[in-house]
Amino acid sequence: MYLAFSVAKITQGAGGMGASMPVLLGSMTEALFRTNAYLAECSATVTAITAQGITLDRTVFYPLGGGQAGDAGALLLLSGHQKGALIRIADTHKGKDADGRFDGTICHLPAADQGAEAMAHGPSAMATLAVGDSVSARLNWSRRHKLMRFHTATHLLCHLVPQLVNGCSITPDYARLDFNMTEPLDKDLLSAALAQLVRAAHPLHIGAITDAELDANPALVKSMSVQPPRGSGSIRTVRIGEQTLIDMQPCGGTHVANTSEVGAVIVTRIEKKSASTRRVLLGFAA
Repeated sequence: MYLAFSVAKITQGAGGMGASMPVLLGSMTEALFRTNAYLAECSATVTAITAQGITLDRTVFYPLGGGQAGDAGALLLLSGHQKGALIRIADTHKGKDADGRFDGTICHLPAADQGAEAMAHGPSAMATLAVGDSVSARLNWSRRHKLMRFHTATHLLCHLVPQLVNGCSITPDYARLDFNMTEPLDKDLLSAALAQLVRAAHPLHIGAITDAELDANPALVKSMSVQPPRGSGSIRTVRIGEQTLIDMQPCGGTHVANTSEVGAVIVTRIEKKSASTRRVLLGFAA
């Protein structure tokens, strides 16, 4: 959903977005993935085209954040001069205002080489895309599902290693958590314990708590460097386990619905990054 307060002209940057285009000021992007991570596509309306990317009124694309990589995929044009054409999306980020603050929009970054590909066949889809055009936003689902599996696996790892986290990265190829600790960790024991939690088929539940509830339970926050956003009155949480609580923490990322869906994820390496940091890397079993 978006609120169109007015229409203004903006001057866009490079990467196929060099012309002056209208933008709906005050637009916000409805993040459909927050309530259903399994939505692989949705219809949407283009609300802005800027140097930051293409902004839609609603999207299934998760933007880079919380250690999780931004989604990739494509936008299928449903209207306009290039109806039926595809714009490949290489990455997704949160939009920022002129002061560098996140502004509630989600920006879809087109792959850089699309203009060159289209030169022999007329104007590219990016060159003719306009605010108000209708599109179908389509995820690279295989890539997204790997991110969901790894993200849930990192929450299981937080249960197995009950230490604060001072670094995190979740990609389609691997995930890593940096734990603030000095004790050694055993790769094989961790892999076996992770597999046991996966086989136990614990359900995941998306919930919410208030700022006051989080203040009363500060141990819910496992990260030393990233704090959940406050001020909206509701903080999204991810809980693993029903009768038995495995893990619960504030999280805005995408997850599978059950630990069994994580599949064959193992600890591939453990590194001593500093005197007080142990890095655990996860990968898919061959």
